[in-house]
Amino acid sequence: MDIKEKLNILEELLDLEKDSLDTDTVLDEISEWDSIAVISTIAMFDSLFGKEITAREVNGFKTVKDIIDRME
Repeated sequence: MDIKEKLNILEELLDLEKDSLDTDTVLDEISEWDSIAVISTIAMFDSLFGKEITAREVNGFKTVKDIIDRME
């Protein structure tokens, strides 16, 4: 899965327009990045990547790149 596909997953997860995110996007600057998004991110890692992550870890993400790096 390439970066573009991962960005598309995140855009869909956050209900954002296609091509609205890039790796440098700061999560705190996205109004859709809230507690529901954190829970959705945890569920997405489990269902799509078979990885378990904690809310603490997700809350530590600062940019979209942090999420994408963890998808590896």
